[in-house]
Amino acid sequence: MALNPGTQVETQGRRGEKIARWLNPPALAFAAVTAACAATPAQKVEAEMASVRKESDAKTLVERGKGFAAVGDHTRAEEYLASGIEAGADPRDVLPLLMDVCVRTGRYRSAIQHGENHLRKHPHDLRTRVMVGALYAAINESKQARSQLEPVVKADDEADDAGAPSPLRAELQAQAHYLLAVVARDGDNDVVAADRHFREYLRIEPRGAHAEEAKAALLKRVEPEIKREAPPEAPPEVQPEGGAP
Repeated sequence: MALNPGTQVETQGRRGEKIARWLNPPALAFAAVTAACAATPAQKVEAEMASVRKESDAKTLVERGKGFAAVGDHTRAEEYLASGIEAGADPRDVLPLLMDVCVRTGRYRSAIQHGENHLRKHPHDLRTRVMVGALYAAINESKQARSQLEPVVKADDEADDAGAPSPLRAELQAQAHYLLAVVARDGDNDVVAADRHFREYLRIEPRGAHAEEAKAALLKRVEPEIKREAPPEAPPEVQPEGGAP
């Protein structure tokens, strides 16, 4: 058993006797095991991150995050990359990697949270909106997906405060239309809305990565069937009175 701080001896002699009693192999072994089990892996990571947070060099934090991501330690990669953004790293460069390390381990909601935290400060960042909308679509939350993607397809040329040039903006809008089509088709069972967004996707990117899928999903126009009238029957042949000559 470990020493109870509330029962510390008051005299030097008793203290020495207490210490001597613990200086034996069984007690030392037990103490070693207890100390080893005291700190959980999560506590160790937290202790490491506490020291990391004291660093002010955003570049160093980001590089360490990239290093952990490269070796597959996505939990630590997330911590370092998030700390790098807090320390002043450009979120346009770091946030996609941060969200990616979360997605790779199936932590979609963590990725969404990082994206939404960023969007509170930069509401017109279309790239992040598309990523967050795609993640909501992946977890079948149609309403939240539409709330992220609809502003992208409605954005004008001055809307993107993340510096996306016009060609990239068009590409992002095409992706948003595609995702909205998938949400309408698979999540809402709204084939009319899906058709509309698939057509917009094809208008912007007629040879895009999802062009074949979009074409196959378009509603087909059904021509009305033309009713054809049967030709009039020939009148019966009239025989002359009196019979045949």
